Amino acid sequence: MRVVIVTESFPPDVNGVAHCALQTARHLVRRGHVPLVIAPAVADPAADADAPCAVVRVPSLPLPGYPQVRVALPSRRVAAAIAAHRADLVHLAGPFVLGVRGMTAAARLGIPAVAVYQTDLAGYARTYVGAGEGAAWRRLRAVHGAADRTLAPSSAAVRDLESHGIRRIRLWGRGVDTDRFRPGLRDAGLRRELAPRGELLVGYVGRLAPEKRVDLLAGIRGIPDVRTVVVGDGPSGPGLRAALPDARFLGRRTGDDLARIFASLDVFAHTGPYETFCQTVQEAMASGVPVIAPAAGGPLDLVDHGHTGLLVPPGDPDALREAVTSLAAAPDVRAAYGLAGRAAVEGRTWEALGDELIGHYQEVLRERTAVAA
Repeated sequence: MRVVIVTESFPPDVNGVAHCALQTARHLVRRGHVPLVIAPAVADPAADADAPCAVVRVPSLPLPGYPQVRVALPSRRVAAAIAAHRADLVHLAGPFVLGVRGMTAAARLGIPAVAVYQTDLAGYARTYVGAGEGAAWRRLRAVHGAADRTLAPSSAAVRDLESHGIRRIRLWGRGVDTDRFRPGLRDAGLRRELAPRGELLVGYVGRLAPEKRVDLLAGIRGIPDVRTVVVGDGPSGPGLRAALPDARFLGRRTGDDLARIFASLDVFAHTGPYETFCQTVQEAMASGVPVIAPAAGGPLDLVDHGHTGLLVPPGDPDALREAVTSLAAAPDVRAAYGLAGRAAVEGRTWEALGDELIGHYQEVLRERTAVAA
């Protein structure tokens, strides 16, 4: 198959959309298919040197107040690139700006499209502007309604989409690199550096942005012998450093370095309530680390409460503190949760999820052929 992946974000960006688009392109190449990626331009001209396939960059601007996120500008390159690639199918990754142009081009060219829902844009609208949810859903309905199939990453995301009138939805989760993220990377030297008095390490990994509610970690300050570790960057960084003066901020980490940090934690705490999936929860589980997460969105599917971790009411610092306190006092429970978490994700490799995605592509192509006949 010749597949064009139109994505709102692609490495060197570090986020769920970029990572999933990269893994999709890699898997298609491994399986003998021919992908092309269309993504917003980034500042680094050498950014695509290690990409698994050709990448077409379209003009973009940094998002005001959040320069790490770039938004694509209107460009004829999208339709031209899809046509030139002779695409059999268009894959729209987290479509909202660039993906809308990709959907329009696919429809005009008569090419089937699969839209992958990845970002709770309505939730972000509530967080950043206190309004705009209706406009966000109207745009999402337009692009997903025109797609041949929408793939949602969690049962909560499926329910959200269906409740807003979007149809032709299938569940498609995310893979996790269980070779990279593994318990064996637990590093005694790193733990001594982060917790010189042998404190329990509670870590957060992700963007430092308002919608992630990392400020809730302030609720665990003062728990005896507990140290907070924050990994990531973003516009909320300065404010969080002020709100969490005792925490260790490690900045953005990737690859094996990130995997070593994950495995060296005692508890992973995710705080954002707007996750359609939550990849970092899977990475923590693969690392053998018990998880605390909000009982909302993607974590509802990932965390088996009382077996692989604990689910707490979203936005409740007291509940988060209580969960951390209970795990801090129960090393045997932490160990059991960690083992169960690792076992739960061992079959969720990117290879398995990539093959599942190709199966969706093939079904869509067969459905198009049947309609045409």
